[in-house]
Amino acid sequence: MNVEHPKLEINTRTDGDIMIVEPHGRATLGENSEIFDRELQRITGTGCKKLLVDLSGLIQMDSSGISALVRQCTGLTRKGGSLRLVCPAGRVYDALSVTRLLDAIPTFPNLASALESFNATPKSATK
Repeated sequence: MNVEHPKLEINTRTDGDIMIVEPHGRATLGENSEIFDRELQRITGTGCKKLLVDLSGLIQMDSSGISALVRQCTGLTRKGGSLRLVCPAGRVYDALSVTRLLDAIPTFPNLASALESFNATPKSATK
């Protein structure tokens, strides 16, 4: 029995200079992970340096969705930017934990703490 999963929906908004991406559904192999990856690439292609991906709306993420996050993290770091994740406990958190992505990308249990982490980042001294 082939079960059709709903298409991944992605909402984006800004909070100051931080781009917030809120995917809803499943970021799994196939069309949904391609949508997720393309949207993240589109956003970082606009020159965005601070990207916050709120994974709270995802019910499942597999290696293809995780790969999209890793690509963006690497690309942003090379450009002097940063990626943060919001990921409460659950299936997606467990998937990120098993792959040790939680060790590589700053991850927070809620949006407020993730947004605050951008402000807590030390800024280079200017004279």
